[in-house]
Amino acid sequence: MLGLATPGYAQWVVYDAAVTYRNSMTAALKEWLVRLQQQQHSELRRMAHRLSMFTTLAKYRVPDPPRWRIHDFESPAVLYARGYHAALNYGDASGTAYSGISHSLIDPTQGIGRLPAVARRAMSPRLATVDLAAAAIIAATHDTGRLRYNGRRELAAIDGLERDVTNDSLEQSTTAILDKTSGASLIGARQRQARIQLLGGFVEQLLLEGKRSRDTEAAAMNMQLAAWRDRAAVNQAFVAGAGDALGTWRQP
Repeated sequence: MLGLATPGYAQWVVYDAAVTYRNSMTAALKEWLVRLQQQQHSELRRMAHRLSMFTTLAKYRVPDPPRWRIHDFESPAVLYARGYHAALNYGDASGTAYSGISHSLIDPTQGIGRLPAVARRAMSPRLATVDLAAAAIIAATHDTGRLRYNGRRELAAIDGLERDVTNDSLEQSTTAILDKTSGASLIGARQRQARIQLLGGFVEQLLLEGKRSRDTEAAAMNMQLAAWRDRAAVNQAFVAGAGDALGTWRQP
């Protein structure tokens, strides 16, 4: 018997509803995630667009900002205050420049030591006022000079920051923009510190003026109170002095 061997083919279709439903849900979830990521990417790109894409940033530059004024202490017109003018430009912590243009005070320690206690008490506040005025003026002069000197460097930093901020390049990263923001915040903090220092100098001057006014009022009130307290002796002395003057006066 002759036989011919041929392969046999058979196909069984198996349908599982649970597996099909799971695969459909997985495909739908992945498609939703892809669309969500595409929307997020599009939103991030829209948020990353710089203003320079829509307008030029050069219009925010200040064409001619005011510069710090420098006292020309080398001018021939300034003959006796060159040192103090230099202190107003660069500062003078020791107060040498102020001492060179102000009246010096004679050492009062020996003279006050020979005065009675009441007189010493009356002179001490006046001497303290002179010392306070000198200290406030020296501190204000030094602060003004340092602020003027550092202000020129600060102005150069502001000019550099202005050039970077108004740069129209689109290649700058978010980190570069944050660095610009940090630089602007630092310059603003320095300017606020300088403003507080100037206000502190004003407060010191006001305190000194208030002390002078108070001392003047206290001296006037003390004289009035002493006149009321010792009015009998004062009147008697006045009458005696006037009577003696009238009795001894002669026609020249």
